[in-house]
Amino acid sequence: MAVPSPTADKSALRAEGLRRRRDYAASLTPELRDTLERRLAEVVLPHLIHAGIVGAYHPLRDEISPLPLLSLLDPGQRVGFPWFAERDSRFLWREGPATEASPWGVLQPAAEAEALAPHVVLVPLVLADRCGTRIGHGKGHYDRALAHLRESGGPVFTVGLAWDAQVSDAPLPAEPWDMKLDAIATPKEWISCG
Repeated sequence: MAVPSPTADKSALRAEGLRRRRDYAASLTPELRDTLERRLAEVVLPHLIHAGIVGAYHPLRDEISPLPLLSLLDPGQRVGFPWFAERDSRFLWREGPATEASPWGVLQPAAEAEALAPHVVLVPLVLADRCGTRIGHGKGHYDRALAHLRESGGPVFTVGLAWDAQVSDAPLPAEPWDMKLDAIATPKEWISCG
């Protein structure tokens, strides 16, 4: 995928990435979208076999969905979703199901659901490069939550989930606080970023 020059600011890259993601998702028939999301599940599932706790997300309208993948996990594997106390707070992962509206309008677990420390986190994105640099929506929610999870001492493996059109061959700019992805998965490929 061609993106603006690496020297372009992240706001311009984010805007272009959001447009590309939106246009790509809008171009898919419901059947093709379902096929691609099931293919993503096949690409990622082998990498989750030993994950006792998986951090996931409820997708926004044009984000690729991890939900078909979650339906294939073993019954003993637990799934946590982001839970926000307030719009700008650092989120926690709480055990699903996600049934209540978050301050952002996306479904999240109930406040009483158990807080979890995922071993693997499935991360939504706007753009990512093949080295694991990720551009998200610009609020820093995942960077703060992942930094906290890693500072708490447990190992965590991050996998960015994306449509193929969201992966840049050109390097993307990164800030010192940006948390790099360990891998990126699309319906076509698994990209190790280590």
